[in-house]
Amino acid sequence: MDIAAAAATALQKFAGASLTAELSRIESSLKGASKAASLASLSGEEKQALTAAASLKRIAAQVNTAIHALGIMLCLPHLLEDGEIVEYVSLGAGNTGRAFDLETNSRVAEFKFIHWQGTAETIRQNSIFKDFFLLEDYQTSKRKYLYVLGIAHPLKYFNARRAIASVLSKDEAVRDQFRNRFGDRYTTVREYFTDHGQAVFIEGVSR
Repeated sequence: MDIAAAAATALQKFAGASLTAELSRIESSLKGASKAASLASLSGEEKQALTAAASLKRIAAQVNTAIHALGIMLCLPHLLEDGEIVEYVSLGAGNTGRAFDLETNSRVAEFKFIHWQGTAETIRQNSIFKDFFLLEDYQTSKRKYLYVLGIAHPLKYFNARRAIASVLSKDEAVRDQFRNRFGDRYTTVREYFTDHGQAVFIEGVSR
């Protein structure tokens, strides 16, 4: 936290009240500048600001993983039922060596701690479709859950007419798995979800 605070202070010192305004000022000052003038434009704090920005970027890269791990940990006491036992939980990035984020003696589950903006969010849509399909396709007698922060946007997406080919275009493995099972039966997300939406419980965990 001390490193993050120091880095944020150094970067704020460079950015001033507005990073955009500061960059615009520097751009104007460098127009037509020679080698000597460009050197003279440096205040001596740029290297410190660059190091600070790099430090914050490294810290920020861990934020999504931390949100995923902490979110699951905070949800578990509310989700687990009496007599339900955790067989494994995957808190890190990806489910390395494990099929899902959580498996107990009675359920398998994936967690998506993302805030939908309601705009064209193709990457998020692709990701949540993959999670839903892999849960739905998984052969088990256990209940299947997809936990999200809010269900309105995911359900709207699953009932929309986005092309399956587009959704699966970036993930060859999942595309092949989907086609091996269904062939060309489904052309839109809505068609697939209409037939298989009841296989997975989609529940909100915002509270």
